[in-house]
Amino acid sequence: MEINTIIFDLDGTLLNTLDDLTLSINFALKSFNYPIRTKEEIKSFVGNGIEKAMIKALPSKLKYENELSLIIETFKKYYSSHAYEQTKPYNGIIEMLNNLKSKGYKLGVVSNKYDKAVKELCNYYFKDLIQVAIGESKEIMKKPDPGGVLKVIKEFKDNIKSSIYIGDSEVDIATANNANIKCISVLWGFRDRVILEKAGGKNFVTTPDEIIKIIEKKIYLS
Repeated sequence: MEINTIIFDLDGTLLNTLDDLTLSINFALKSFNYPIRTKEEIKSFVGNGIEKAMIKALPSKLKYENELSLIIETFKKYYSSHAYEQTKPYNGIIEMLNNLKSKGYKLGVVSNKYDKAVKELCNYYFKDLIQVAIGESKEIMKKPDPGGVLKVIKEFKDNIKSSIYIGDSEVDIATANNANIKCISVLWGFRDRVILEKAGGKNFVTTPDEIIKIIEKKIYLS
C-alpha cells in the first residue's frame, strides 16, 4: 500500500498549544467570575472543540441561558490575540514535515479547533508545508465525523486507500476509523498511551521521525 496523503491533527500533534489554550480558557472563565482551571485539567478537556472543552471547564450550572456562547466568544477574541505567545511546534515536527514534503507527500491538517484559528496557525507555523488546513465550521462537523478528513483527501484528488491520519487523541482514532483510513497515534500530545489503547489505538510513535520510518517502510499498521 502506497501512502500519498498524510493528514495531521493540530493541537497536541503538530503544535504544543496547551499554555496559550490554558491562558485563554482561564481568561474567559475569570471574565464571567468562574474559577480557573489547572493546565492539566484543561489538557484533559481539549480535543473535541472549544464548546465541549468550555462545558467541561465550567461549573455544571450557568447563570443564564446564552452565557456559554458569550464565554466562548470571549475565549475566541482573547485567543486570537494570544495564540502565538507560548505555542510552538513540538521538537522534530518541522524537520519531519520538510522531509515528507521533499519526498512528494501531500500534507493536510484537520482539527476540531475553529476553522479561522486552524488556518491562521498553520499559515504562521507551517506556511509552505501544510497544503490544506481545515477546522470546525458550519460546513464541516467536528471530529470524529470524517467529513474534514474526506474533504482533504478529495482536495488532493487522492483516495482513502492511500491516505493516513495522525493524531494524539481518542477522537483522532475514531475519526480515522470513521473515514476508513489507517491511524498513527503520537505519544507526545494531550493523551497518554493507556487512554489511546482503550480507544482502540494500535500504532504508536514517540518521536516525529518514527512517522517517516513507518511511512517509508510501508509498515502500515494493524
